[in-house]
Amino acid sequence: MQFSRLGSSQIDVSRICLGSMTWGLQNNQHDADEQINYALSQGVNFIDTAEMYAVPPSPETYGKTETIIGNWLARHKEKREKVVIATKIAGPGLSWVRNGGPITPDAIYKAIDDSLERLNTDYIDLYQLHWPNRQSPHFAQHKPNGHNFVDVDTQAEIASMEAIIEALTKSIKAGKIRHWGLSDDTTWGINTYLRLAEQHNLVKPVSIQNEFSLLHAKDWPYLIENCWHEDIAYLPWSPLAAGMLTGKYLNGARPEGSRWTLVQRQGLFRDTEQAGLATAEYVTLAKKLNITPAQLALAWCDQVKGVTSTIIGATNMSQLKENIAAFNMPLSEEALNDVADIFSRYPAPF
Repeated sequence: MQFSRLGSSQIDVSRICLGSMTWGLQNNQHDADEQINYALSQGVNFIDTAEMYAVPPSPETYGKTETIIGNWLARHKEKREKVVIATKIAGPGLSWVRNGGPITPDAIYKAIDDSLERLNTDYIDLYQLHWPNRQSPHFAQHKPNGHNFVDVDTQAEIASMEAIIEALTKSIKAGKIRHWGLSDDTTWGINTYLRLAEQHNLVKPVSIQNEFSLLHAKDWPYLIENCWHEDIAYLPWSPLAAGMLTGKYLNGARPEGSRWTLVQRQGLFRDTEQAGLATAEYVTLAKKLNITPAQLALAWCDQVKGVTSTIIGATNMSQLKENIAAFNMPLSEEALNDVADIFSRYPAPF
């Protein structure tokens, strides 16, 4: 297993991060235990979760994934120091999470305490803001005029961010969290937090996780270059485009029990004609390379300069083994050129 430094922290994380959002809905405790144990046996030391999980989110599944991880930790206390646990506070918009309110200092203190209890741990290694209080250009809102940033009260937003970073710094000093990071944010978000940290002698973020894949690479190169020079770990989520890059949803297929058979909060916005055409070509290339489409997508993601650790997920052990194996299959220069040729024709399919 290869490892990378988690931004400006002193933590080394595996190049693979085990995602957990299916645990508590598509997967039960036994499934999760099996996935965690196997991932650790392969050298993975990084697990990502969120208070909002399982996904798709609902009042019934809220907090279940953290509880499942906490149950595992309770039975493997000797392994706690060897595992990097990352979780997230939900942003505004979910009525069953603090009445849908924004991230505030009080929300942070309560959410951290609740996550610590569910996770059966005294500290969280990486605590992330799941999405910002302002609207952000994610979940297919990245196209021109897809979201409205010009009407944001900039000074009010900065004041809110300063209060957030003060609360996170206080929580770090209290020993409840070790580091903090962002998710579904932008270069402006990153740089504003960095500026506030420097101005007020507060703790700066060490990471950001955004959606990133062969079908959705909007962060390259601008945001990722920003991360590299500012020592911010870049953590891609959904490197398989919610399963689309496996090819299993081509031609309208909906395998029983798959994620796309569930109600999606944002709809199936990845399911576009262009995304289907691109996926079909990547599937053909994978066959030529004698690897699976998922392995092609994951190996490519791992080889993108500036990527720290790729967040993978699986609903069964065969998928997990296939995905982890991809990180021992570096693509040749010829294969990368073939990928680049397809990418050049489908640079932003959704």
